[in-house]
Amino acid sequence: MTGPVERFRASASRFARGAGPARRAPGPRPARRAPGPHSAAAALRDARGQAGLLLLAVMLAVVVGAFVLGGVARGVAAQGEQQRAADLAALAAAQAMHEAYPRLFEGETGLTVAAYRALATQVALDVGRRNGATAVRATFPGGTSFAPVRIRVAVGRRAAVRQRRIEATATAEAELAPPATIAPDGRGEYTGPLAHRQGKPMRPDVAQAFDRMAAAARADGVTLSVTSGFRSNAEQAVLFARNPDPKWVAPPGRSLHRLGTELDLGPPAAYGWLARNASRFGFEQRYSWEPWHYGYVRSAGTRSVGYGPTGDRSGLPSFVPARYRAAIARAAQRWQVGAAVLAAQLYAESNFNPLARSRAGAQGIAQFMPATAKAYGLANPFDAERAIDAQAHLMHDLLRQFGAVPLALAAYNAGPAPVQRCGCIPPYPETRDYVAKILGLLGGIGVAPPGGGLTVRLVR
Repeated sequence: MTGPVERFRASASRFARGAGPARRAPGPRPARRAPGPHSAAAALRDARGQAGLLLLAVMLAVVVGAFVLGGVARGVAAQGEQQRAADLAALAAAQAMHEAYPRLFEGETGLTVAAYRALATQVALDVGRRNGATAVRATFPGGTSFAPVRIRVAVGRRAAVRQRRIEATATAEAELAPPATIAPDGRGEYTGPLAHRQGKPMRPDVAQAFDRMAAAARADGVTLSVTSGFRSNAEQAVLFARNPDPKWVAPPGRSLHRLGTELDLGPPAAYGWLARNASRFGFEQRYSWEPWHYGYVRSAGTRSVGYGPTGDRSGLPSFVPARYRAAIARAAQRWQVGAAVLAAQLYAESNFNPLARSRAGAQGIAQFMPATAKAYGLANPFDAERAIDAQAHLMHDLLRQFGAVPLALAAYNAGPAPVQRCGCIPPYPETRDYVAKILGLLGGIGVAPPGGGLTVRLVR
């Protein structure tokens, strides 16, 4: 027997298809009857009832969907708020580390590593809680590093009452990062102390090289004169305003004289001697149309590193142990590498421990791998004085190859090949940490690191 629901569905289906009434099976037709009022009203009631049920089902589905979507939206919003709290806490803590980093190297008046970590942790806690996190935990992925440059922040809820462990719902990590890419000549201008020859300023190592070259010229009966040396960007701006022809006067910020490595030499009678001999002393003629302009190229990249105003006249920072000061000073002078760079490396590599060994097989105060030690004639990596000399030799070669201290440091840690491939500091966490620590250390002794120094960034 067909009920009203089935009849309504069948009727609706037929009319939707435009099929009209259903066909009867063959056989004698019954006599036709005019439809009575009771049957028409019943059909109308059936249709209204079905429409009402359908409308009720739709409304119920909408209400249920709204509850489900609302719950999902609240969950997504809550997760987003937790992640935002973690991100802001990590960035704020890293910024506090950035500002406090130089104080790690100020001796008795500075910060201990424990105090430095505590400062960053407190900032992370404060910022996380102010942004709605009920529980915040800060850790330092660098482990027991002498100078942490990364912080990881987790936010969530307490695992149990009075427990320090939390169930993390969001995490973020921020770091003090070295610049990703570095132009070979760096940025800005040389900011270290200046030496003077014939009243003209220049970088101290350039002055020493000029002395050697001038002595050789005198022996050949030629007297060299210095007509120009270091020029600041401000001084260059005045010159460029007077003669705005970039072929003869570089715009401020682009003149090589700002690096402290450039000398304009004379007299014209010496140009021939310079063309034949300057390269023996580390100078090269910069432009074919300027026979007087020579640049010092043996210490490329050390323009603002290693000749800092702190420490003694050798450029050695105060944290260098007395027993290694002479060896570092000799190696720096022999290989034309800033003494502060070498000292910072030794601090980062081994904390001046001549017997240090790493899990990767690096040995000695400068952490030479056996193959590299052999290539540089270092028979015993545990001989500190010889290892320091080999370290300076290697850094001299890397600086000549890459032209910037950050890139040379990256190559010292990761090898030259990956640095050569990308022209940048490779994205290896260990290498980036290594470069960041040394640049931060150099900044801590009052020398502005090249390439913009360290920046704060969110890692994940």
